[in-house]
Amino acid sequence: MRKTLYLKFIVAYIIFGFFGFIVVATFVSNMTLDHLKKEKADTLYREATLIANSYATDLYNNETTLDAVKDQLDALSTYLDASIWIINPSGRMILDSSKPMNVETEVVIENFDSTVTEGSYYTVGNFFGTFKEDMLSVFAPITSDFKVKGYVVIHTPMSNIQAASDRMLNISYIMLVILFLLSLIILIFFTEMVYIPLRKITEATEQYASGNMHYEFSVESEDEMGYLAASLSYMASEIARSEDDQKKFVANVSHDFRSPLTSIKGYLEAMLDGTIPPELHEKYLTIVLNETERLTKLTNSLLTLNNLNMKGMLLDKTDFDINTVIRNVAASFEGTCRQKTIAIELVLTGDEMFVTADMGKIQQVLYNLLDNAIKFSHQNSVIKLETTEKHNKIFVSVKDSGIGIPKDELKLIWDRFYKSDSSRGKDKKGTGLGLSITKEIIRSHGEHINVISTEGVGTEFIFSLPKSDMEDED
Repeated sequence: MRKTLYLKFIVAYIIFGFFGFIVVATFVSNMTLDHLKKEKADTLYREATLIANSYATDLYNNETTLDAVKDQLDALSTYLDASIWIINPSGRMILDSSKPMNVETEVVIENFDSTVTEGSYYTVGNFFGTFKEDMLSVFAPITSDFKVKGYVVIHTPMSNIQAASDRMLNISYIMLVILFLLSLIILIFFTEMVYIPLRKITEATEQYASGNMHYEFSVESEDEMGYLAASLSYMASEIARSEDDQKKFVANVSHDFRSPLTSIKGYLEAMLDGTIPPELHEKYLTIVLNETERLTKLTNSLLTLNNLNMKGMLLDKTDFDINTVIRNVAASFEGTCRQKTIAIELVLTGDEMFVTADMGKIQQVLYNLLDNAIKFSHQNSVIKLETTEKHNKIFVSVKDSGIGIPKDELKLIWDRFYKSDSSRGKDKKGTGLGLSITKEIIRSHGEHINVISTEGVGTEFIFSLPKSDMEDED
């Protein structure tokens, strides 16, 4: 593609130069010759008219001598670089400036016809066979008593006019060459500003098409070509990131499904081959049941996250008391907190605080955040749940004093299946989807969730919800 495109541009450039010379050699040449011929004819006709109205008329009226007129015509002939004739209507030569005067020898132009100009005042040719080359001949009638007594004819060689035309044409050729060379700037500009960036873009697309999404290139330009290159590079990086995420997703799903399946298969085979005695079957069947519940939880989480990512998802929004929901979710963790000797402190603004949201999904958000807080909190610690109101928004905070999240992992905790090293040590049964689901739920409400964490100190999650209009109406 890139070679063909550049070759086409070069061919177009050569064709431009070729046809430029053709136009100059034909149309411009003919136009120049016609212009010079008409201009010369106009000049000679004016002179012929002056001669016809002065010297020639005086000659026919016997007011001057033939010798005097011959002297005047000879001088004008030298000045005009042309031959001046005075001839009768019958074609008999009266006076010729190019030859000595000879009254004894009669010269007659055979087949002379004054209408040869066909309505014009000049003609081009050998003038009835008189000349061996083409001449530009101009006619001016000599009149007296309203009658045509003769004609003043001025001849000039067409070769002189052609030579003048060629000189002007040479200037046109020189200008064309200069224009052709200057147009190289366009070719250079095209090469540097269009072709080279386009070649880089084409090479990049070939790399991307072959699957090399990590191929890097750059076009140093701020125009549309640079924007196209930047967009293509960004698109490739996003596709590469998406592919990496997909590979990571498949690896994590495979890992989290393989572990419980391996446990289930191992325990069942051990019970079938007698490795585990019958009196211990109930114990290990309970373990198998827990592993199947883990698989069920993982599957449900995947389906939930997939549904949350679907565009146009409908939320069952209602007005409800967020404080009550927080109290109920906290109460559901009473047994777990008692085992780890963890206390849950509720700092709720007012007895009731209504929000407009999907109550079921907000319950899931609170459950996920509180479950994580309990998992990563130390024994004999306190988890604080707080609600505040600001700018017609309700902010819910879940804060623990546990192990915290490393700074370089804060942006990764929302990724699917992401588990930090510390998380993998403490949360063997976690799916790594809880925070992803939480963020998608809050985002589907058009709200935001943020995290503040210091490693070894604790973590706080804060999300917002729109305040209900019910309290304003009350």
